Order: sequence, then C-alpha cells, then structure tokens
Amino acid sequence: MPQPFLVRSGSDLGRAVSEARRASGLTQTEFAAKMGLDQAYLARLERGHSVQLLDRAIRALRALDADLIVSIPDSHDAD
Repeated sequence: MPQPFLVRSGSDLGRAVSEARRASGLTQTEFAAKMGLDQAYLARLERGHSVQLLDRAIRALRALDADLIVSIPDSHDAD
C-alpha cells in the first residue's frame, strides 16, 4: 500500500497528481481528456508549473499549521 503523500507546495501536489494518474493506469492524454484539460497543461501541472494559485492555498494552510495529505490508492485495491 502506498504511503500518504505530504503536500507542502503546488509542485508536491503536481507530483501527487502524476503518481495517482499512473497508479490508475492512465496516460496523460487519457487523463487530460477525462478531465477536460489540455494534455500540455496537465504535463505542466505534473512538473510543478502553472501552480501559483495552489502554492498560495497550500501556503495559507501551512500558516494555519494544517497539513495537506494525498492518499493514493494502490491499483490492486480497486480489484
């Protein structure tokens, strides 16, 4: 079972999205289409770009001593 993913920045959240997408067995193209996003935007998000708003929201949570934790399900859990 994968460990929870502690998110301390927008870049961390982008990596969490990438890990979750891969654990789901989806390509960037498939996931972008499913979400109604451009694949290039998803790629930038996963690399930690285009996350200024996310950085600000996460910074606000951290200032309140809150943690944002992403739990990525194991692909075998869905079976």
